[in-house]
Amino acid sequence: MSAPAHLYPKDIVTRSARLDLSDDYDLYYEESGLGDGVPVLSIHGGPGAGLDPGARCFHDPHHYRLIQYDQRGAGASQPSGDVRLNTTPLLIADIERLRQHLGIERWILSGGSWGTTLALAYAQAHPERCLALVLRGVFLGTREEMHWVNQGMRVLFPLEWQRCVEGLSLAEQEHLHSTMHRRVFGADRDLAVDAARRLAKFEWLCASMSPDGAAIDAELTPEFALSYSRLVCHYVMGDFFLDPDQLIRDLHKVHHLPAYIVQGRCDWVCPPWSAVRLHQAWPGSRLALLPLTGHMASEPAIAAELLRTMEELKTRFPADRFASSKPRTTT
Repeated sequence: MSAPAHLYPKDIVTRSARLDLSDDYDLYYEESGLGDGVPVLSIHGGPGAGLDPGARCFHDPHHYRLIQYDQRGAGASQPSGDVRLNTTPLLIADIERLRQHLGIERWILSGGSWGTTLALAYAQAHPERCLALVLRGVFLGTREEMHWVNQGMRVLFPLEWQRCVEGLSLAEQEHLHSTMHRRVFGADRDLAVDAARRLAKFEWLCASMSPDGAAIDAELTPEFALSYSRLVCHYVMGDFFLDPDQLIRDLHKVHHLPAYIVQGRCDWVCPPWSAVRLHQAWPGSRLALLPLTGHMASEPAIAAELLRTMEELKTRFPADRFASSKPRTTT
């Protein structure tokens, strides 16, 4: 199955800027689409993966005002890979500060993987600021999900697992993120980069139905891999800075919001049971459980469903409801 032919362009950015935060952090963000269109915040995964230009493909630039950003410590946000002040409550506060900075009253939240976790956490903290949620590859930040990542994926991907843990003792393998946490934050940079690339590559190879190993290797530069894996390990070791089952416990706070859940049935990084659980706990939510489909937004079935969802939301949220007196601009 090929990707839908009418995806929107992904290579045009209207504006990019930085938002200064406290304690020497800043937030890099980009805008594309209609300056006074329906606001959409695209929340990237990881933690630490950085914004995905491909997300622009699902948003009509003549209808949506798409905001993408790198979470603190991720991507082009500075300082890169820093975890001194990096928790889920702080990421929620960053989103709210970005909203205020951009003068947006309410927006659609669109997140993938860890981005679904953060979107849900923000929406539960600020439901009055949300129009709807579009969630792809649901992750609820629970220990049960991380147990699967550490214990289940190795069974489905034994060769990839063996390359990831080569040289590690059985005890170190049983507590993979704890082991890698020590290494990626260690003083030996070569050892840290090697551990970071191994951990990230294992996850990324498992995330796609047809992974491109060469492309993954090219993307996992030492700088990116180290930043990414430090943030991942920091959040895993902190239980994602959420109370146990917090996102399901507090779901009543957002029951009134439209929710669109897009999930690959063969998503082995964020298995479908979390998406089904979220859907069953959220009255009126819509679940698209896609056969023969993995985790990545670029997979044809997921891309088609995300595009269909955002096209449907154009009717639900007309652009003229958000128009201001300033001139209307498009990409």
